[in-house]
Amino acid sequence: MSNNIGAASSNDGPESTKLAFELDRNVLALKDVFVDCADVNFRPVTAANGTRACLVYIAGVVDTKELSDNALRPFVEAFAAAPEAGDSLAKQLSESLLSVPSSASTPLLSDVVRELTEGGAALLLDRCGEAVVLRVKGGMRRAVEQSTTEVNIRGPKEAFTEDVHTNTALLRFKLKTPQLKIAATTVGEQTQTTVYVSYLHGVADPKVVQDVQERIRAIRIDGVLESGYIEECIEEHPYSPFPQLQYTERPDTAAAMLLEGRVVILVDGTPSVLTGPITFWQLMHSSEDYYERYFIGNLLRWLRYAFLFIALYLPALYIAVTTFHQDMLPTSLMFSIAASREPIPFPALIEALIMEVAFEALREAGIRLPKIIGQAVSILGALVIGQAAVQAGIVSAPVVIVVSLTGIASFTIPKFNFAITVRMLRFPLMLLASIFGVYGIVLGTVWIVIHLCGLTSFGVPYLTGLTPFRRSDQKDIFVRAPWWAMVLRPSFASRNRRRMNDKKPPQGGESREGATSP
Repeated sequence: MSNNIGAASSNDGPESTKLAFELDRNVLALKDVFVDCADVNFRPVTAANGTRACLVYIAGVVDTKELSDNALRPFVEAFAAAPEAGDSLAKQLSESLLSVPSSASTPLLSDVVRELTEGGAALLLDRCGEAVVLRVKGGMRRAVEQSTTEVNIRGPKEAFTEDVHTNTALLRFKLKTPQLKIAATTVGEQTQTTVYVSYLHGVADPKVVQDVQERIRAIRIDGVLESGYIEECIEEHPYSPFPQLQYTERPDTAAAMLLEGRVVILVDGTPSVLTGPITFWQLMHSSEDYYERYFIGNLLRWLRYAFLFIALYLPALYIAVTTFHQDMLPTSLMFSIAASREPIPFPALIEALIMEVAFEALREAGIRLPKIIGQAVSILGALVIGQAAVQAGIVSAPVVIVVSLTGIASFTIPKFNFAITVRMLRFPLMLLASIFGVYGIVLGTVWIVIHLCGLTSFGVPYLTGLTPFRRSDQKDIFVRAPWWAMVLRPSFASRNRRRMNDKKPPQGGESREGATSP
């Protein structure tokens, strides 16, 4: 049975007592625990020899077919003669007579209650101080589908689901090794949410694994409904806008993180799994960087870095140049911008803020509305509002172009939580640019860099690879080296760094045996 490491519950209630030898007393005790719970079913059962029992389960969360075929029918037909009363009856049923793949006997009412709330069933027996708990979790759950938040052209299409056991199976399909360890804990006094900490033994750093497990055990909360609860409770810098864990819906991405020595945290009830430790550079990488040939992957990666600077700095540069540094522009362009801004009653900062806030609102509305309507609203809204604002003389045409380019650039950032961070930091940079010009942008950049240098993820510096500089990690930061050249795993996450031999592939017309082809 799993241990609750969430908020501790009281041990004075009836659910912490031992089971009685009388069936009716045990049924009444369970009914007291589940009072006003209409979905908890108590089904009386009598075996062929007259042995009385009661099957207890919660409707909708168990596999009723498995419960009927592998528990009810074998019990009814189990005994040709009356068995001896006592705890051995429950043990005999769980070990040999019932055909449920996972079953056990327990003398504690608290174990029975926990098993029922986790999607199992319990068989209470007359003249027996133990119950048989049956792991027959089922019910209606979403099937494995394609990820809707991490779309890819090349690579696996399957995604995690809300069922944590399905998610662990998807990881097992990717990593067929006993070195894949999955440690289970339970968090949340009311939700009793199962949390799995997964890692590759012999590859992951044991100190990092222990640190992750200890932080999860330290959580005291009444409920966990999504992995974001766990993320906020275990991150080292809760007031930083930068994410310190990565979340993904894709099993291949999670498996790749495990192979690099990172830890994967799976939470029951959500398709988003957490991975850590992470670095700044990892947030700019996409799975397709590794599935396409390295020329293509590097081109896409450089494009993302270029648009990262556009998404972060372009509005601030527009404000600084048009307000303080007009001499930085070519003369014709300066006259064109000045002519377009002449009828505008607002300064450049207010002008840019109006369009930025309108764009963010349209983006948020497009996400919250139904998919078909949301796309139409976001596209038509941007066109109509932008054109109407220019014609009304509220904003100029150049600022509409700047905001549009900024919005498009933010869409190229592969990780959603990092893209939001960039969108947030854009506004203080705009404010600094309106006060100090380009010097304000430099001051904001210095603050961001200093903040990044002080960040860590499970003890790993956020800018590892660049500061502290590690030459071996340069093969997968700004460029992605060919797979045959990436012999070592990242230095910050793994204990066993070597992941392949350092033998180069045959060149030119050479065969694998070293002979030259005719």
